[in-house]
Amino acid sequence: MRDLNNKHIVVIGAARSGLAVASLLKQKGAKVFVSDISTISDAVKQQLETEHIPYEENGHTEKARSAEIAVLSPGVPSTIPLVRHYLDKGKQVVSELEVASWFNRSRTIAVTGSNGKTTVTSWLSHTWKKAQKPSLSAGNIGSALSGQVSRTGPDSTVMLEVSSFQLDHIDRFRPDIGIILNITPDHLDRYNNDFELYKQSKFRLTENQSADDIFIYNQEDPSLAARANELQKKKHHPQLLAFSDSREVDAGAFVRDQQIVFKFNNKEEPFMHIDEIGLAGRHNLNNGLATALAARASEIKSDAIRESLKTFEGVEHRLEQVRVHEGVRYVNDSKATNINAVWYALDSFNMPIVLILGGRDKGNDYTELEGLLREKVHTVIAIGEARPAIKKQIGKTVLNYLEAETMKEAVRLSYKQAKRGEIVLLSPACSSFDMFDNYEHRGEVFKQSVLEL
Repeated sequence: MRDLNNKHIVVIGAARSGLAVASLLKQKGAKVFVSDISTISDAVKQQLETEHIPYEENGHTEKARSAEIAVLSPGVPSTIPLVRHYLDKGKQVVSELEVASWFNRSRTIAVTGSNGKTTVTSWLSHTWKKAQKPSLSAGNIGSALSGQVSRTGPDSTVMLEVSSFQLDHIDRFRPDIGIILNITPDHLDRYNNDFELYKQSKFRLTENQSADDIFIYNQEDPSLAARANELQKKKHHPQLLAFSDSREVDAGAFVRDQQIVFKFNNKEEPFMHIDEIGLAGRHNLNNGLATALAARASEIKSDAIRESLKTFEGVEHRLEQVRVHEGVRYVNDSKATNINAVWYALDSFNMPIVLILGGRDKGNDYTELEGLLREKVHTVIAIGEARPAIKKQIGKTVLNYLEAETMKEAVRLSYKQAKRGEIVLLSPACSSFDMFDNYEHRGEVFKQSVLEL
């Protein structure tokens, strides 16, 4: 723990994480000031005023430039002038996650990756519940860790979903078990359109780990396999456990003859048949392998792990079945905010698809979907700001290319295009901020539109 008594600290960004860390810092005796470039909601203002935390909105003034430490909310880019001011002055700039970790008293399993991190974090919590072990979830899932640290203790495990933005400004944050599921291009607008910078941000999950810790990674991801090789050269590197759905690994979990196999200390243990896993799709097989491996490394009993893999039903807005209407299945995959996530979604189904695609484009290359589009999708309905890019890149790849102004219109068009035995899939590949508050809001509007058919 750090002594923050009377430390002058500015929190940049007053969204959920910013509010949580400001409150935590205030409890620890710091002199906190909150600054936001945008308008702060009335509910947040009320809480700040109740806790006697001063704030400013609609811009950063000189008041925000005089602190000893700057704490960033995940949504704040490192490139804004206020952050550059602190970095140029050689003052400490840390993420909300870093601050929260100073006061966390629980064992931590941190999950990151371009896709699947919400699913695996939730699946871990489900596993601990089946094992009747105490745990709590925080980070990108649910609430910020800063708002949960008072509930932590030595008998509990924290399941953390961690984004690259949260890792950008860590200092001493060190998970007991770190999991990186995959790394594919995403959020490149925050990383100078440089995939290497994005990868390095994800790799920071491992930078403070020592021989007492564990790093779990996807052996099939070339970037992660290379990172594991780098770590192995360090004198006090974490224990390395790999997972793979297509080849054997030296230590970890893999699939052989449709069976999950654990391998530790050169000893193999057949575990369960992959058809028993409750969630379909190759990506969920990998998510399940990562979950099972983290649970086994945490000494969760095998029966509880098997029960969890069989019974976990997934997370909202990730391949979530909304309803079957007139023989057509409607699936909400609003959380698919990059091309790789859409690829996984399309790969999960073996029946014809009407795909609702689009939103705020992040520099996507939609042509990466061409193979699956030709194989499985007869209609693409494009929405949002990305429509011109989608039309230009894949408009002629599918039999029918349509555009819609609203989600309700997109659902009505999909109803007309889909036949009995087919699927209507919302899997946007884009962020939601052109039309919606967030991906949850987008998913809720889709579901409501489907229920109104």
